[in-house]
Amino acid sequence: MDRRFAARSTGAVCIGFALAADQISKAVANAYSDTLAGGIPVVPGFNLIFLRNDGVTFGMLGGAPWWALSGLALVVTVWLTVVLLVRAASRLDAAAYGLVIGGALGNVADRLRFGAVTDFLDVYVGTWHWPAFNLADVAVVGGVGLLLLSEFWQARNSRRRKGRADRG
Repeated sequence: MDRRFAARSTGAVCIGFALAADQISKAVANAYSDTLAGGIPVVPGFNLIFLRNDGVTFGMLGGAPWWALSGLALVVTVWLTVVLLVRAASRLDAAAYGLVIGGALGNVADRLRFGAVTDFLDVYVGTWHWPAFNLADVAVVGGVGLLLLSEFWQARNSRRRKGRADRG
């Protein structure tokens, strides 16, 4: 199997997985929005809640028109797909881009349906709460984490190859 085809296939599977997991979890959160509105403690440091975020990460750009944020996210998603995912040589890079794209599409779907993104995960320490988030956000952050890991591995392997060449 061609390496690039395998990488693209991995990326496509990750897009589908991230998008499906996000939309299914948000459908459950929406179905129980009244119950979740006050927050439900799960374990110390973690609650389930129901919020609508009309901004972007951490509520930045709150109040901006939903269509502008959706359009921007779609442009970035198309760019990621065309420029990065299609060119990805490794399955790890393709998986990372797939998670970022799938997560972005999940939040775009919410903006198109509700004009805002559904957030339902609340992590906290003491009285300090991290801004609420959802599985699309987890996919995006996870994808970025995989890209950083991939860069680290590539740099390490490059140094090892260079070291072997210098000795040989």
